[in-house]
Amino acid sequence: MEAKHESVMPKEVRGALNVQPSNVVVDATIGGAGHFAEMLAALGEGGILIGIDADPDAVERGREVFARDRRPERPVAHIVNDNFRNLERILERLKIGHVDAVLFDLGWSGYQIASPRGFSFQNDEPLLMTYGETGETAADIVNTYSEEDLANLIYTYGEERYARGIAKAIVAERAKGRILTTGSLVATVLAGTPRSYHTRKIHPATKTFQALRIAVNDEIGSLKEGLVAALNVLTPCGRLAVITFHSIEDRVVKNILRDASRNGLGSLTPKKPLTPTRAEILANRRARSAKLRVFERAASASVAEFTHSVTSLLSYVV
Repeated sequence: MEAKHESVMPKEVRGALNVQPSNVVVDATIGGAGHFAEMLAALGEGGILIGIDADPDAVERGREVFARDRRPERPVAHIVNDNFRNLERILERLKIGHVDAVLFDLGWSGYQIASPRGFSFQNDEPLLMTYGETGETAADIVNTYSEEDLANLIYTYGEERYARGIAKAIVAERAKGRILTTGSLVATVLAGTPRSYHTRKIHPATKTFQALRIAVNDEIGSLKEGLVAALNVLTPCGRLAVITFHSIEDRVVKNILRDASRNGLGSLTPKKPLTPTRAEILANRRARSAKLRVFERAASASVAEFTHSVTSLLSYVV
């Protein structure tokens, strides 16, 4: 698969964050480095850009983008291979107290989808779904979880109506031999779902792959911790922008930002999420499910009040 990436809603993100040359800005998800490049261009001498990604390849893309910026007034950049759930620790190591803007783009870049790590079901690849070489893989989950646990995982993180049938098919298939490739898993999902499900616009394995990817990378846990950390480090009137692509993560973002607003920590601006234009969706199909939510921290909320209030937000469950 050819690797390419087009960042979603760049104009809307620019307007939402309103980055000024001397700002301190965090791109919590470098990904394809499109938004990272936009932020870099908006910053100047005195500005600081912190780019974070758990994927080493994304970190390298960020470094390449920064290296191409030859402006004498370019900002300082810190590009970090880490999970955004560790945002506060990352800033502490960099001796940075607070930031003016934070972006979370929760979509998967075209580079990640094209990498042979099992994120896509378009090719037959090792069933990994990990960023690096270590940690629990999708194959580990598929081949060791009980039928009940598999069904619950696929239903909870994939919102898959045929979760029980798919889990039953997985257990039956792995009794013959371990399921180690995306092709084997796709075939098993097809075996566990009715034929009428196979002719819809969305591939029948889409939700199962989503569920496994979320579980392997603890995406929901990371998102909760990352959002709370971002709220905690924002300066008064600082902006947080989050782009979501499916209902599970969007629900987490919506609930946390809603309660942050109710607790007097700031406000959603605007109250409802922004969505891509029809022209962008036609030009970039991946944009069709994107939602952009923007939160502005209140000018009067003290650091102590803010820290105390956001801690309770971690209790949200999917």
